[in-house]
Amino acid sequence: MADSPAPESKARRRWVSFGETIALAALIISALGLWNSWRGDEPEKPSPSAEVKSAIPIAFRGEVEANGKAMRITPVESGHSLESLTLSLSGKPAISIGSDGRLAASDIQQLVGAAANGKPGSVGARIEARYIEAGTLKRGGGRYRISYRWDDGGLFGGDKLRLTGLSLA
Repeated sequence: MADSPAPESKARRRWVSFGETIALAALIISALGLWNSWRGDEPEKPSPSAEVKSAIPIAFRGEVEANGKAMRITPVESGHSLESLTLSLSGKPAISIGSDGRLAASDIQQLVGAAANGKPGSVGARIEARYIEAGTLKRGGGRYRISYRWDDGGLFGGDKLRLTGLSLA
């Protein structure tokens, strides 16, 4: 009878192997959690289509200031920053506006000439710009119409041209 173990030792061996099984399962779960956290720390690579931003062509808007005595010409897109702006009418000398985009009505009045019976009018113009987009210096522009009206200057003032708007031609 020395060969057969006591019933207590059989039960103890079974509980030890069950405890080892639970410990091994816990070790595997911990290893999977560790592997998952290491894999999750890698920065996600954006898709190639998200990295490439297409260039947006420059477009302008005109905001009338001082009751039409001036107009501020600014890019529509906030990502564009003006370096210089030049306005030219066909057959007339170009007007260099600069980076502030402020166009004086007197500059247009010199190019348009005398008042046309006090009627509103418009003139076609080419706007050329040097601007910065995403850190790169670019050139662009387009054809626009500058609309205006004539105000009576009174007894001694003469007629005065007042700017009323800017639109894409």
